[in-house]
Amino acid sequence: MHLYIKNMVCNRCLTAVRDILTRQEIGFLNLQLGEIELAQPLSHNQTFTLKESLEAIGFELLDDSKQRLIEKIKNIIIQQVHHSVDYQPYNLSEALSSKIHKDYSYLSHLFSEVEGTTIEKYFIHQKIEKVKELLVYDEMNLSEISFRLGYSSVAHLSYQFKKVTGLTPSHFKKLGGIHRKAIDNL
Repeated sequence: MHLYIKNMVCNRCLTAVRDILTRQEIGFLNLQLGEIELAQPLSHNQTFTLKESLEAIGFELLDDSKQRLIEKIKNIIIQQVHHSVDYQPYNLSEALSSKIHKDYSYLSHLFSEVEGTTIEKYFIHQKIEKVKELLVYDEMNLSEISFRLGYSSVAHLSYQFKKVTGLTPSHFKKLGGIHRKAIDNL
C-alpha cells in the first residue's frame, strides 16, 4: 500500500517523515519524495494519527487520486532539477509519461486544471530556483550552471531567469540571494 504526501520535497522532509513513522511504529518498505510504501495497511486510528502528525510539520496526506498524481509529477521534476548530480538530456514529457505510465497530454491537462499553471512553467520555476541556489553558493559560473540544467545557452538561461524573476542573474547574485523561494512554495 502506498501513501502520498504533499510538500515532501527534500532530504530533510524524508528524515522528518521517517522519524514520525518510527515514533508511531508504522512499518514501511520504501520512503521517497512524496511517497511511502507501507509494509501493511494502516488502521483508521493509525491513519488519523499519522495525518495529524504530518500536518503538524507542514505536510498533507493525500487521498484524492488527482492530487496524488500531481504530487508525483512535482516530485519527479524536483528530483530531476534539485537532486540529480549530473546533467543528462531530459525530455520532460517523455520522462513523466514513462515514470507515471500515463499519456502526457492527460498529465498536462490535469496539472493545469488542478494547479492553475502548466507543467512546463512549473519545471522552469524549479530550474530558476536551482539557478538561484547555484548562484548564491558561487561554486559554478553561469556557463556551467546553464550546462548542468540543460539550457541550450547562457543567453537562454539569462532570458528565462529575467522573465521569471525580473532580474538578471548577475544582478540577483549581487543582491545575495534574498529572492529565493522554498521548493514547496513554487
